[in-house]
Amino acid sequence: MEHVHLEHAPRYGFGRCDCCASTPEGGRRLFTGLVGTGAAVAALPAWAREGVQVGERSKFTKLAPAEQIEEAASLQYRQMVNEAAQKRALLPQDHAQVQRLRYIGARMLPFTEEWNPRAKQWKWEVNVITSRELNAFCMPAGKIAFYYGILAQLQLSDDEVAAIMGHEVAHALREHARERMGKTTVTRLGAGVVSSLLGLGNLGDAALSMGAQLLTLKFSREDETEADLVGMELAARAGYDPMAGVSLWEKMGQAAKGAPPQWLSTHPSGKTRIQDIRAATPQVAGLFARAPKPDRRFPPPAPLPPATSR
Repeated sequence: MEHVHLEHAPRYGFGRCDCCASTPEGGRRLFTGLVGTGAAVAALPAWAREGVQVGERSKFTKLAPAEQIEEAASLQYRQMVNEAAQKRALLPQDHAQVQRLRYIGARMLPFTEEWNPRAKQWKWEVNVITSRELNAFCMPAGKIAFYYGILAQLQLSDDEVAAIMGHEVAHALREHARERMGKTTVTRLGAGVVSSLLGLGNLGDAALSMGAQLLTLKFSREDETEADLVGMELAARAGYDPMAGVSLWEKMGQAAKGAPPQWLSTHPSGKTRIQDIRAATPQVAGLFARAPKPDRRFPPPAPLPPATSR
């Protein structure tokens, strides 16, 4: 099994790290407990909901119409699945790993509506691409894909799969793609027009070239941290250990040796992510303790042989 290039697959995802020299953009406030102290939990107000605290969704989402973005994402996803099938790079629906991911997804998805009411009408899909790449993603409207390589090369447990799936689903629920496209609109239209649009939440031509934009989006470090935390909660409510993110990022760190330092990357470093996961665990510990646990457990696929050189 080798890497497979799919024209309609997005360029972002769990295992892809886009580098840049810019600092992260301001926006939503994240209650992450960033230095790993756990004290942030005690500091939460008494009225706070049980679970992680990440603040409101960005106002920039108002600059891009959700319906058109979701329609564009569904089209791109369908084209990607068809392309993968034509290249014999799509696992069949009865494959054990596809069944595994769909079972885990079915446990997590009932808890998505609290984070985004639009999720109730999404037609969720989960597929597996037969590529060695260490990646997974969830496009708007609930279109999920895992690459076989991340399952096999990292020998993921079900809890670690849930951590990845929760993270990627959180990107869709928190509308990070829509936010990114809204920020693109800001640069195109200028501050004066944007001020009025933020109040009205209406933009008629924001769907221009949406399909192409959806393939090349870059999420910020703030987006990634938020997705980690929301994903933890989704996994905990579904009965999967929220601490699995620690072992997951340790495995990713081993697989990504030589990655650029954190200040050059749109993704937080593995060490930072592990600190944040440990700090946020008390916020979801009760949810996990009370959640019904999975009645099925699945083994990872057989490890892949070393890649052949060309």
